[in-house]
Amino acid sequence: MRWAGDRQSENVEDRRGMGGPVMVGGGISTLVLLLLVWLLGGDPLALLQQINQQGPPPGQAGPLMPGGPQNGPGIDDRLKEFVAVVLADTEDVWRDQFRRLGRQYQDPKLILFSNATQSACGFAQSATGPFYCPEDHQVYLDTEFFRELDMRFHAPGDFAKAYVIAHEVGHHVQNLLGWSNQVQAAQRRAGKTGANKLSVRLELQADYLAGVWAYHANRAKQILETGDVESAIAAATAIGDDRLQRESRGFVVPDSFTHGTSAQRVRWFRRGIETGDFKAAEKLFELDESEL
Repeated sequence: MRWAGDRQSENVEDRRGMGGPVMVGGGISTLVLLLLVWLLGGDPLALLQQINQQGPPPGQAGPLMPGGPQNGPGIDDRLKEFVAVVLADTEDVWRDQFRRLGRQYQDPKLILFSNATQSACGFAQSATGPFYCPEDHQVYLDTEFFRELDMRFHAPGDFAKAYVIAHEVGHHVQNLLGWSNQVQAAQRRAGKTGANKLSVRLELQADYLAGVWAYHANRAKQILETGDVESAIAAATAIGDDRLQRESRGFVVPDSFTHGTSAQRVRWFRRGIETGDFKAAEKLFELDESEL
């Protein structure tokens, strides 16, 4: 993927290496625990020293302090530049597409973090994966997920990473146009299985929008190189519900799908990148289940 030297978005906030809430036994923050110790007559400073010496218990988020293996200034600067360029490309494409609709696009902010951070949608950890929070119009991304793409999901390449970012920005587009609210209202009227099926359509639509972005970005700047589309398809395949469930459980439960099968995710990303038809995105909700 060609990106070096292109415009970088100013809407990237890098929280990697910043101090944050330490979580201890059962998800209680250190601040709350220290306050309880003080109220009960204990020595909070002694407890804090003990926590720092022992580190967090297994399975809990550790302190977000400078100097960790993935933190600190100068670490992954090139990765940050890449993220900023991709975000800038999404800004250019969606500003133009919204203008054609007679609307004004509002740029989202993208938060880079390591281990854990706080969002308007709640406390986020690395295990959450990349996500979009409609409450603050921000995309949250622990860059360790990109290592997962390479090592665990076998989907290397810059364009696979760009697909992930563009998918989350696709959720921002859905939010701005009111599509997300419409789906959530319908989900409240549906049972659990029905709500899951609506969630699948929303996710497939975000895959489609990621493809639409790629179509227009490539048309404007020729960003795609040989093998790029294949790397994004590998990423979409790796994170299909059926693939993930089969790997983790050994079997699949279709009624529990919330993001779509590997084949569906690939199909809708392909449609987006092959057509670039933004206006067709809303039609996805009019299709029968067999057409997904």
